[in-house]
Amino acid sequence: MPPAKPESAVDRDQRIGLQRIRDFLKVRTSYDVLPLSFRLIIFDTSLLVKKSLTILIQNGIVSAPLWDSTTSTFAGLLTTSDYINLIQYYWQNPEAVNRIDQFKLNSLRDIEKAIGVSPLETISIKPTRPLYEACRRMLETRARRIPLVDYDDETGRAMVVSVLTQYRILKFVAVNVHETQLLRKPLKHLKLGTYKNLETARMETSVFEVIHQLVSCNISSVPILNSDGVVTNVFEAVDVITLIKGANYDELNLNVGEALQKRSDEFPGIYTCSIDDRLDTIFDTIRKSRVHRLVVIDEDNRLVGVLTLSDILEYILLEGEGEDAKID
Repeated sequence: MPPAKPESAVDRDQRIGLQRIRDFLKVRTSYDVLPLSFRLIIFDTSLLVKKSLTILIQNGIVSAPLWDSTTSTFAGLLTTSDYINLIQYYWQNPEAVNRIDQFKLNSLRDIEKAIGVSPLETISIKPTRPLYEACRRMLETRARRIPLVDYDDETGRAMVVSVLTQYRILKFVAVNVHETQLLRKPLKHLKLGTYKNLETARMETSVFEVIHQLVSCNISSVPILNSDGVVTNVFEAVDVITLIKGANYDELNLNVGEALQKRSDEFPGIYTCSIDDRLDTIFDTIRKSRVHRLVVIDEDNRLVGVLTLSDILEYILLEGEGEDAKID
């Protein structure tokens, strides 16, 4: 057997940087990530879906924990996936458009059954558990956010504390773990991101078609290209919420270009990187800006791949940990 190749300085720094991040995640709790002051909006499952949309838009949020007041229990998390399921139901049952206005949040599971999609797993974690454990649960269930639910010591009743997102976790790491500066290997040398079989669309593509891409591929965004393959924008799952506010499903007949014009003026734009960029600079971007994904482009702004926060989270938790640590 030939002797093992000596570890390079870059590989050693990468390994040390990843280990420092994991050590940090194991000694900090989900509570630690929460800001000193924050607002939490919880929806009762008896609320009309139409009203929930209005509240989300008015408050600039895209998800909310659900509470069943009849049983005084946590009932899951409302996300853009639920609204996309509703759109699919409308698509398959156009005659039901009048009834959709009367749907309540507790009807969403019936809609999942009607359109034949698997119900999203209702996951949560106690806020006192290690942050590393919350990250593992998110990866195992492919969830992009996880509710923090505590329990009263005397009554055992659940209390929803907050919702933890991948972005908030990675920003917490970027701000507090200085060893992210050791992650200097470029993306082209890492198994990080998606570079094959990418879903794309054009400005002329119908919104319905892009929604089908989001659902069938279980993705949260679709890059928008021009005729030369240059990235001009990204259609995100959250864009759907703006389109159907006020239960105006006619907006779904728009094309992508028309739909993106309805975005809020506060939309931060899209973030890009190249395969030569490194995780240390990407963490620096996450620390400074509200990033949910990076579109990987070449020197001519043509699409190369997509790097999501899920990709980054899985890498910093599992890279080099062996097969037993991998997520199925």
